[in-house]
Amino acid sequence: MSAPAGNLETNLAKAKGFLERFRGAPLGHFIAGRAASGASREIFDNVSPVDARVINHVISGDEQDVHAAATAAEAAFPAWRAQTGDERRAILHRVANAIEARREEIALVECMDTGQALRFMSGAALRAAENFRFFADRAPGAADGLALPAAQHMNYTTRQPIGPVAIITPWNTPFMLSTWKIAPALAAGCTVVHKPAEWSPLTATLLAEIMTEAGVPAGVVNLVNGIGERTGRLLTEHPAIRATAFIGESRTGSLIMSQGAPTLKRVHLELGGKNPVIVFEDADIDRAVDAVVFMIYSLNGERCTSSSRLLVQSSLYERFIDRVAERVARLKVGHPLDPATEVGPLIHQRHLDKVLSYFKIARDDGAQIKVGGARAEGLKPGFYVQPTLFANAQSTMRVAREEIFGPVLTAIPFSDEAEAARIANDTPYGLTAYIWTADSGRALRMAHKVDAGMVWVNSENNRYLPTPFGGMKASGIGRDGGDYSFDFYMETKNICMAFGTHRVPKLGA
Repeated sequence: MSAPAGNLETNLAKAKGFLERFRGAPLGHFIAGRAASGASREIFDNVSPVDARVINHVISGDEQDVHAAATAAEAAFPAWRAQTGDERRAILHRVANAIEARREEIALVECMDTGQALRFMSGAALRAAENFRFFADRAPGAADGLALPAAQHMNYTTRQPIGPVAIITPWNTPFMLSTWKIAPALAAGCTVVHKPAEWSPLTATLLAEIMTEAGVPAGVVNLVNGIGERTGRLLTEHPAIRATAFIGESRTGSLIMSQGAPTLKRVHLELGGKNPVIVFEDADIDRAVDAVVFMIYSLNGERCTSSSRLLVQSSLYERFIDRVAERVARLKVGHPLDPATEVGPLIHQRHLDKVLSYFKIARDDGAQIKVGGARAEGLKPGFYVQPTLFANAQSTMRVAREEIFGPVLTAIPFSDEAEAARIANDTPYGLTAYIWTADSGRALRMAHKVDAGMVWVNSENNRYLPTPFGGMKASGIGRDGGDYSFDFYMETKNICMAFGTHRVPKLGA
């Protein structure tokens, strides 16, 4: 992946200009088609991971704010549901066009808000626009079902939108992931209350503005900022909300399930992962090294699909690990707006502390720190960490079992297919797996053996939007992508029509 154009000074000047609008009054919400400061007076700081400075202040929504957003979504639902699929398609295409028109602003704001490198965020808006276009084109057929004829009855199915939904999104690539949830919800005919992560709230406001300016009616999409433990809980418990779609860590996902239980909310949970990349001795080594390094150190290692466990066949292990170590040692850590930067700062001081804690854990458990293993001291006060490689680990170690969610790779040797499958499955998670081998039979055997919702063979994470995205075990419930998204945002209804020829049972005749 080539670095974007421009230089740090130019990009930083533009970013400061885009951020200036957030520096006045505290950032509030977006309810019923307009900005709203809301009822709450609880304020929190939004800190940039680049330099640990406060970018702006944000209002944390309270019960009144959440209720206002949920009731706005409830009130807007009948009219939005009544729009034809063609009408919704036209609106969502205008949203996609508007996203593209503001792509530079979105990228630069997101880099400063999250610490993600511009080389990855420069295309985030284009991916977000693609999400809207993809689901826009499926809006006209969202309600389509099946014809199921019986001997004396005709059954057919149709789908209808479930109603107002809560969408709670994470802090790692917030703009793109928000569109991945909001676009299919709108295409299905649902209305939305969006709560972005408190550590990266800025581009959610940009998205709300873009959608409104593109013609999404007032109340169809609402935004409430706030702390997850309070604002998020109020949203997932609100009776007007019929379903909750959440992306984040597994512990929070379990809380959301319990919070929605009294109102019988449907939940879609896209949660964590401790994903294995399995490299056999017959793999294409050059391509495998490229994929291994990319899938853990891109996006600062802060993504659920990162291949954070490297399983290498014993006969290849030392040679392969040395190749990976050379690459890790050369990774460019720096300011996210520097086009040369490959790894930027972690999102927050609390997350930095978590990642740093695993370096001592690795040493205590007996893993070798082959590369890195410390804070990037020269880049303080930003939340930078050295890209790290743990070698000679065992699957029982905490660094091989727990989701670190940073630029940290744990390497484990294995002897044969059976041991590779055992190690791969020896984790509470089951999101993705990556298999590298020249043997197609082995690839198929391993793909069926690993407990993962998605498996890539001889490839990094390559997303094709019609395919299902989701995990097993503690990695989540449900699938996104293509028609799978509509299965969540819509109810399936069966309609049975009699031909008038069957015998109707009689009682009391």
